[in-house]
Order: sequence, then C-alpha cells, then structure tokens
Amino acid sequence: MEFLTVLLAALLGVLSPAGFVADRLAANAIRQQFDHIEDLAVRIDSTPNYRLLQGRADRVRIAGRGVFPIADVRIDTLEVETDPIALNLSDANDLKQPIQAGVRLVLTREDLNSALRSEPVTDALRDLSLNFLGGTAQQLQRYDFVEPQVQFIAGNSPEAETRVRFQVSLVEQPAEETAQTPPQDNRIEITGETGLQILAGKQLSLVNPEIRINNEAVPPELVNLLLGGISQQLDLGNLQDSGIFARILDLQIQDDRLTLAAFVQLQPGFDFSDR
Repeated sequence: MEFLTVLLAALLGVLSPAGFVADRLAANAIRQQFDHIEDLAVRIDSTPNYRLLQGRADRVRIAGRGVFPIADVRIDTLEVETDPIALNLSDANDLKQPIQAGVRLVLTREDLNSALRSEPVTDALRDLSLNFLGGTAQQLQRYDFVEPQVQFIAGNSPEAETRVRFQVSLVEQPAEETAQTPPQDNRIEITGETGLQILAGKQLSLVNPEIRINNEAVPPELVNLLLGGISQQLDLGNLQDSGIFARILDLQIQDDRLTLAAFVQLQPGFDFSDR
C-alpha cells in the first residue's frame, strides 16, 4: 500500500491555503511522485468550497490509467476514493481524523510480464533463486533470466480454484569455447504454480504451491519451507505499527488480469514526511 500513501501525501499540500489552486494542481502533485502516469484525473469535492481553505474536503477521487511507480513497472488501473478529510493547517502532516479510502487496482498479465523483465524485478528473482538452487550470488550472476512470464489459470467452474503460474529459464552465459570444450546448453527451467487465498481480509496466502525444476517436482516439504516467509511478508497486519490499517475486500483473477479491491485507513499521527 506504499503507493497509496504517496498519493495522499501529495494531496496534503494541495488541501492548504498556500497550496490550493484546483484539482489540476493536485494531479500535478501526484504525477511528480511517480515515474510516469499515462492518464490521471483528480476531483476534490467540498461544500461549500471555502472549507478547502480550512483543510477539509468531503471526498477526494483519483483515477489513474497506466501508472508507473518505477520505470517499466505499470499498473493498468488505479482508483482511489476517500471519505471526508480533515487536516490541521498548522501542520499539513497532522490529521484531525483518520483518512479512509477505498482502492481498486488492476494489473494485466501483459504488464506483469513486462515488469518481470525489468531490472529491479530481475534482481529480486535472482536473489530468490539463491533459496531454491543454492550456490552463491556470484555463481548466479553467470545466468541470464530468459522469458520470465506469469499466467493466470482460471478454474473450470465458479467453485474451482484459480491458480497463478510463473515460469522462467536460467541460461548460463557462454564461456570461452575451445576445440576441446564444445558449447553446452546449460539451462535451468523453473516453473511455479499456486492458488491464492485471502485470510481474514489481511493476508494473501499461497494455496498448494508447486515448484518444478527441469520438470522435476520439488518435494512439498521443501516448497513450504522455502515459501513459508512469503505469506508473512504479504500480511497487511505488518503495516499497523506504522499507522496504516488495510484490508483486502476482493480479489478477482481472470485470464488476462488481476483485480484487487481494498480498504485503507491512515491513522492520526501517521508520518507522511517519510513517504
């Protein structure tokens, strides 16, 4: 939910007498926090309008299409709608009441596959591969990550589990060839597949995860050991100590996209200055 705090932090300066001009200023402030946004609309509602000069708004609506938090990582659709907002004008980071917002996020399979080929994600995959394959980081640097891709596998019925499949090839960079050392195809094929389940609205859990390396199944006990920490990292309850309360309301997976709906609350005392 880090991107949401970036959005709301950009709005705080707009909802103050010194910064207030129009919705367009809010949109410009948000654009400056991201690498790129293809299309963005911001609407700040307040009746009467002078309440904006008091740091109050009835509702803020943000609709973005083609949102790039960082280069090469694209969010297809991002929609945010807040409840009433009240700020302490003596300190734009101080909330008189919690900020509550509904969030809708759409990620397409095409954008996810493009993100998998980006440098930050490739580096993360290389680090993750250390856990699966062993060896050192220096040894894995000899391998190129080729054609990483994700696929959504819908169930045959509404009750059937929808699963996510990830696959990547690790191809060893060619060494200097001699007559005595003919070229070899040192390729490692990794395929992972898992279902997704939301626990108590706050934790994304992996259901029956499977991993195959060169078409050989990794024992379930080892898979669970290697992936055990991922569910903990995907627990939104970890954000509460920093003043963020978040819950996943719905998760829908289709053949070509993933749609997530969530509720987020930022508590008074939340420090926007660090975002």
